[in-house]
Amino acid sequence: MTKHVTLGGDRRISRLGFGAMRLPARGWDGPRGDRESALAVLRRAVELGVDHIDTAAFYSYEDLSSNELIRAALRPYPEDLVIATKVGPRRGPGGWLPEAGPGDLRAAVEENLAGLGRDHLDLVYLRVGLMGTSEEPIGERFAVLAALREEGLIRHLGLSNVTAKQFAEARDIAPVVAVQNHFHLTRQDDLDLLAECEREGVAYVPFFPLGGFGLPDDGRIRRIADRHGATVAQVMLAWLLARSPVTLAIPGTSSLAHLAENMAAADLVLDEREVTELNTLGLQQG
Repeated sequence: MTKHVTLGGDRRISRLGFGAMRLPARGWDGPRGDRESALAVLRRAVELGVDHIDTAAFYSYEDLSSNELIRAALRPYPEDLVIATKVGPRRGPGGWLPEAGPGDLRAAVEENLAGLGRDHLDLVYLRVGLMGTSEEPIGERFAVLAALREEGLIRHLGLSNVTAKQFAEARDIAPVVAVQNHFHLTRQDDLDLLAECEREGVAYVPFFPLGGFGLPDDGRIRRIADRHGATVAQVMLAWLLARSPVTLAIPGTSSLAHLAENMAAADLVLDEREVTELNTLGLQQG
């Protein structure tokens, strides 16, 4: 199993990265994270080989934001580090704001540039909504990001929380190098789009790779974990990497111990029978 994938033909990254959503707070409404612990986790992630960090300006809580934490911990950035961010959802002091329209996207990109302290962004996803997909047209908004890419502010473009129809609409405008959708071992209802990404050589990045709301309590997963002397979380991540050569896993944590556990999943090799069993488990639950 290959441990790397190439984004857009020019950025080779490991298939196990790091998601920064949980650094400012455990959930959208808290509790607040610890700044020094978050900085330590980010630095240790890079030491362990992470070269792909996923963030967003709306990953924030009170005085903490994932972009500022990444900047404080890692700047000057390693040359091989890819930082992916998302634009679309917006938060203010009073909570969630209306989704960014075409006229708001330049400011959203500039907010990420300022927060991260960069003169360009490696990968920007157009995130469509927060949870739950719709078939709304995205071409006008994606065209704005495509224009910013032509200006040099963005290197590569991606899509998040989208349908196959929206994927096709965006690809008629500009190259899409990654799709970030809701997908994990017990939620496998995006297999058609995953297969299309595989055919087209587009990275597929599941958000909530460990379920998002607690690990599943399933004896079949535990038995496979016990067989390998691994944890349920490690089996779930190893399955994602085995499911397709274009999947990129981005588990997030604010714990050094959980970070080490997640990163060790890159060396867990499931056999064909185990992968097939886990495939079926997800379909049954879906």
